[in-house]
Amino acid sequence: MIPASFDYQRAASAEEAVSMLREHGEEAKLLAGGHSLLPLMKLRLATPSVVIDVGRIRELSYLRDGGDQVSIGALTRHRDVETSELLQREVPILAHVAGLVGDPQVRHRGTIGGSLAHGDPASDLPAVVLALGGTLVVQGPGGRRDIPATEFFQGFLETALAPEEMLVEIRVPKARGGWSYQKFNRRAIDWAIVGVAAVRNGTTGVALVNMGPVPLRASAVEQALAGGASAADAAALAAEGTDPSADLNASVEYRQHLARVLVRRALEEAGA
Repeated sequence: MIPASFDYQRAASAEEAVSMLREHGEEAKLLAGGHSLLPLMKLRLATPSVVIDVGRIRELSYLRDGGDQVSIGALTRHRDVETSELLQREVPILAHVAGLVGDPQVRHRGTIGGSLAHGDPASDLPAVVLALGGTLVVQGPGGRRDIPATEFFQGFLETALAPEEMLVEIRVPKARGGWSYQKFNRRAIDWAIVGVAAVRNGTTGVALVNMGPVPLRASAVEQALAGGASAADAAALAAEGTDPSADLNASVEYRQHLARVLVRRALEEAGA
């Protein structure tokens, strides 16, 4: 389909983008790589009257060593995340999973910030940032504020971003311990039917892909592990607190089964 008509504006800085968002309010949408917004616009599930292009704001494309954490600019391309020596050394699960997003064309245009701000529960990267216990930094007219990843995803394709705010940075703790990402799909480029991210970094963080309307932590699994449960016993609780949907790919029961199987595999690979 053809998108509804809209005005196009290009921001040269984060401050200018925020100013434009403040001017146009909920009628505006940000465009970075375009792989999340443009399909919705073509289906007319999103009909912004103004599209603000932020894809050329170079100041928001970076990877920085912050001591006990790594800071990533929101406009950093998936390919740059995938090939970053810093992430491969300090947060290898994030580099690995960035290499699983879509295909090479998508990874060379899509951005980590766009993927997170879109808030799709079937997306790979939100679950990884959740499992890592990351923090998302957003900028608005009043300055910047930090949002824990556990509070960022609030509903289907809904996040804690206010209409006049934009995501500018992602911070993840260094995690050199065991990790695993398990993704069950039909083709390599497809969305996950179910996915699991597990990270051992002092405690074990486990997050689920496509097991509810939002990316979510496997809280029952994490609590069982903290209490001394084996990987197998903890994985048996993987579907607790989830709300998967049924579609052409899987029934609710099949997704619950996949969650238990993939969580067990992830925990065993991560050494939990």
